[in-house]
Amino acid sequence: MRWGCHLPRTSWGSGVGRTPQSSDEHISFLTHRSWPFKGVPPLGSPRAFIRHHGNSADSDPRPGRHGQLFRSISATEAIQRHRRNLTEWFSRLPREERQFGPTFALDTVHVDPVIRESTPDELLRPSTELATGHQRTHAGLPPLALSQLFDPDACGRRVQTVVLYGTVGTGKSTLVRKMVLDWCYGRLPAFELLIPFSCEDLSSLGSTPASLCQLVTQRYTPLKEVLPLMTAAGSRLLFVLHGLERLNLDFQLAGTGLCSDPEEPRAPAAIMVNLLRKYMLPEASILVTTRPSAIGCIPSKYVGRYGEICGFSDTNLQKLYFQLRLNQPDCGYGAGGSGVSATPAQRDNLIQMLSRNLEGHHQIAAACFLPSYCWLVCATLHFLHAPTPAGQTLTSIYTSFLRLNFSGETLDSTHPSNLSLMAYAARTMGKLAYEGVSSRKTYFSEEDVRGCLEAGIKTEEEFQLLQIFRRDALRFFLAPCVESGHLGTFVFTVPAMQEYLAALYIVLGLRKTALQRVGKDVVEFVGRVGEDVSLVLSIVAKLLPLRILPLLFNLLKVVPRVFGRMVSKSREAVAQAMVLEMFREEDYYNDDVLDQMGASILGVEGPRRHPDEPPEDEVFELFPMFMGGLLSAHNRAVLAQLGCPIKNLDALENAQAIKKKLGKLGRQVLPPSELLDHLFFHYEFQNQRFSAEVLRSLRQLNLAGVRMTPLKCTVVATVLGSGKHPLDEVNLASCQLDPAGLHTLMPVFLRARKLGLQLNSLGPEACRNLRDLLLHSQCQITTLRLSNNPLTAAGVALLMEGLAGNTSLTHLSLLHTDLGDKGLELLAAQLDRNKQLQELNVAYNGAGDAAALALAKAAREHPSLELLHLYFNELSSEGRQVLRDLGDSGDSGEGGARVVASLTEGTAVSEYWSVILSEVQRNLNSWDPARVQSHLKLLLRDLEDSRGATLNPWRKAQLLRVESEVKTLLEQLGGSGC
Repeated sequence: MRWGCHLPRTSWGSGVGRTPQSSDEHISFLTHRSWPFKGVPPLGSPRAFIRHHGNSADSDPRPGRHGQLFRSISATEAIQRHRRNLTEWFSRLPREERQFGPTFALDTVHVDPVIRESTPDELLRPSTELATGHQRTHAGLPPLALSQLFDPDACGRRVQTVVLYGTVGTGKSTLVRKMVLDWCYGRLPAFELLIPFSCEDLSSLGSTPASLCQLVTQRYTPLKEVLPLMTAAGSRLLFVLHGLERLNLDFQLAGTGLCSDPEEPRAPAAIMVNLLRKYMLPEASILVTTRPSAIGCIPSKYVGRYGEICGFSDTNLQKLYFQLRLNQPDCGYGAGGSGVSATPAQRDNLIQMLSRNLEGHHQIAAACFLPSYCWLVCATLHFLHAPTPAGQTLTSIYTSFLRLNFSGETLDSTHPSNLSLMAYAARTMGKLAYEGVSSRKTYFSEEDVRGCLEAGIKTEEEFQLLQIFRRDALRFFLAPCVESGHLGTFVFTVPAMQEYLAALYIVLGLRKTALQRVGKDVVEFVGRVGEDVSLVLSIVAKLLPLRILPLLFNLLKVVPRVFGRMVSKSREAVAQAMVLEMFREEDYYNDDVLDQMGASILGVEGPRRHPDEPPEDEVFELFPMFMGGLLSAHNRAVLAQLGCPIKNLDALENAQAIKKKLGKLGRQVLPPSELLDHLFFHYEFQNQRFSAEVLRSLRQLNLAGVRMTPLKCTVVATVLGSGKHPLDEVNLASCQLDPAGLHTLMPVFLRARKLGLQLNSLGPEACRNLRDLLLHSQCQITTLRLSNNPLTAAGVALLMEGLAGNTSLTHLSLLHTDLGDKGLELLAAQLDRNKQLQELNVAYNGAGDAAALALAKAAREHPSLELLHLYFNELSSEGRQVLRDLGDSGDSGEGGARVVASLTEGTAVSEYWSVILSEVQRNLNSWDPARVQSHLKLLLRDLEDSRGATLNPWRKAQLLRVESEVKTLLEQLGGSGC
């Protein structure tokens, strides 16, 4: 994964002028016929648009200058109500945008895409390149701002009709939304009245006759008052026709007759044709948006200006978009209110890293040429770095991304098949993506692309559909590679999109071998004629004594079962490949897939086996994650809306095949990053019963060294938090955990018997969560390791509150936790509040003789404590001797804890010497070298003194062996072993 915003598609529905509805509903306000407008408050001050081209920023909405046309009070009020209605509707947020925070609004982060004027000659010129049509030169044609669209052309002629076109993802819907809201806020004073039409809505009316006045009043009730004035409005009236490719327009007089009366009922397509002909309301201004394939449906003589929406062709526009989108102050809310917002410094750092990658990594800049992919980048970063809303997965982000861009889109509205554009993309681009994954490549030649696009095309109609897809959507999925060494090839616009489409291709059942295709045809044929043949064979068998006939009769019944087993074997083979991809140990990226994805966007490269050489093999670890995610109920429902339904039976059989393979390979001990990938697969699948069955054998959760971001904590807690069986050990050492992460992982901790939280920089505030954990009625932790965390005495005070009410903990490690004298004294004073503790490690805490002795005496009196570690504290020689004497008296007396303060016990080697030195060896790189050297030298002196004080040769040999180990450690630290 090497490397992804546009605002979502404008979804116009039946809510204008009505009580606001939930933005989750799929509404179509243009299908509504009539409604009252009641109780609408005056149009208040909206959020200011922040625009790259910058006009009218921070301006309040104004009623506009109506001049003499709408001077009457009733007309003025009608226009104002119309403005409020449009503002209410076009300001609504889809569910996908609410993830960015409760105060996020589209009108606060808009950046205008580049619009370049083009000529009819350029539109008619055939493209000689496969996917680089957007890179045509525009010599002498400067970019156009929205306010310049209707300026006179180069010859000084008035422009009345403007056609804006762009491929999927360039921001046509967003541009319409922006223009409508600009007019509502009084930022387009040249137009006194703006009437937007969705051509998707108009096409749903079919050939039902309706006049222009009826079309307007059915959708905008307040405009009844001003309809008589439309004919006199002239160029101050602006019609916006969005998505013209949805209408089947016929400009031939024989097909569409002339009509100039706005009140004469005609088919909606005929009304639009006469508007564009300038035969009806000839002075009105018209703005049309369409996909490139439909430009030719309007004769060029009726068009005053063509404008190509070029997206964010300037990197500065991309940076501005990311800065505005990611710098929202309230985008860090969690699903249950427990999330912690990112600080301004963290957001700035994120934006700076992304900006540097845009400057140095040209492929991600090429991807963000499309504003829609800028949205995907922001959504992915928000998913990776902010508290995750409940139920949101990476697969759901990509599925929602496709829904925002392809919802309701058909390949050719005039074709009787009414084929979904997304379904066509899944069949063609999915095939290319899967072939790339199976052959482990991400760079595709033009022949590769043509082979997948043109496979199976036999008729002229199919070829025409392919041409439409090439012009309208191919650039959305493929981009020319700009990396050195791969020029002339093509890559998927976003690397993860290749894995998503490959997974979609599989779960939709589009991958079929030749044997499967033939077998399916045979089964269908047998099903059609089987009953008749069986009847004939049964009659012949009675008349003629042919023994072969019963065999043929039984063979007819066997064929469907053989085909079913063949399909089942194919699913098992796919599941096997998916599981093997998930558990590939030879991947040179050692990071988990979430860190890989973040690094691909932010430009932080993961560790490679050969850092100075390019990778020899590609990694597709997201492919199995997407396969699991696409089988979830939510994503299947969204895909069904896109025309890509996944049958319930197919989903069930795929899930069973995956579970069978995961059950075999999932029992092996996995490296921490691979184990997190395994858990992330289950998180994407969103099926608790499936996960519980597959993970039933998991007993050790070892994620040591994995950077546990809020998202990863959510993943682990969601997948494992609802399980029933206990976990023998949970190791989260060196995971950069924080108190919020501890809170999220609480359900997992309650299942653990051993819990390791070493090296996490946990401070006193984290001890509140640990106290609550120890006091929980379901806590079953017996061993808690908190070493190398700056807990301090304040944190220990909270821990002692938890220990006082805990009945399960027996081993507690507070090694190197900055307790000092105060912390040890606090432990000594309150140790008797716990009755089950058996081992306590407070080594390397900077405590002096008095505090150490006080704790040792408290340990001697404790009813269950057996071992107390005090080595590497600031103990004098006399203090160590007192502690040794105390330990010796404890050995000879009844009960009492064993005190370990040195490598020696009298003139003998301590039986815990290997424990002490192994702790030093393990933490050699994280502890202060100077302090460790001084302690090791003191221990070395104790060893030498003991060796000199004994005459036992066996003891001398043991002491010499330990001395050599200490000297080796000193040499590693750069100190003298003498």
